[in-house]
Amino acid sequence: MAGHAGKAGANPQEESAGGERRSRQDRLVLAALAHVPFDGWSDLALERAARDCGLPPDAPGYLFPRGVIDAVDHFASLADRLMIEDMQGVCEDKSRVQDKLHRAIRMRLERWSSFREAVRRGLLLYALPSNMPRAVAATARTADAVWRAAGDSSHDFNWYTKRASISGIYTATLLYWLDDPSDGCEKTWDFLHRNLDGMGKAIKARTSLQKRCAAMMPDLPGLLSSFGYQAARRGSRRM
Repeated sequence: MAGHAGKAGANPQEESAGGERRSRQDRLVLAALAHVPFDGWSDLALERAARDCGLPPDAPGYLFPRGVIDAVDHFASLADRLMIEDMQGVCEDKSRVQDKLHRAIRMRLERWSSFREAVRRGLLLYALPSNMPRAVAATARTADAVWRAAGDSSHDFNWYTKRASISGIYTATLLYWLDDPSDGCEKTWDFLHRNLDGMGKAIKARTSLQKRCAAMMPDLPGLLSSFGYQAARRGSRRM
């Protein structure tokens, strides 16, 4: 909500400047992909990329003030944005949710099929202990983007379970894809299909169980709440 209010009162010049900055970040990251296999995600790769796309030599420093990890973060966010754009109008509303998720993840990865080594190097950078919080945040953003690309706009408790489920599936698929030698990475897409079907069955089973419990014990939420309250009182007395 606060974010919407902030946008409503934003200065048009600031929005324009922000859009221009992001455009330059996009250009720099995309240009860097050709250098990463040789130089890694490094200052040198960004410097060479700036030269390639006609940006000033100091552009990497002010576009990514926290260094190379900022560039990797931006690459991940750019991939999320492009995936959502690529998914516009691709799937019919009546398509299965699993099919939409499959299409979204496949499109996200296939776009970068020529730059798998750059993706691999980015994951190695994320794997450093100091960058783990960023890795977790980036995965969470991608999971949310995948569900949004698939048309999900829920804001209930299932929002969290859906994102958690797809985070694991996406990460496993990404790692499988990086080393998949099959034609068109067909083994990866089969792997993804099996995992999404398993997730769908688990969600159906959980939903069915919740409905059965609600039918048999309609006062269960109240009982659990009362139990929690009593337990909390007993705990406070012991203290």
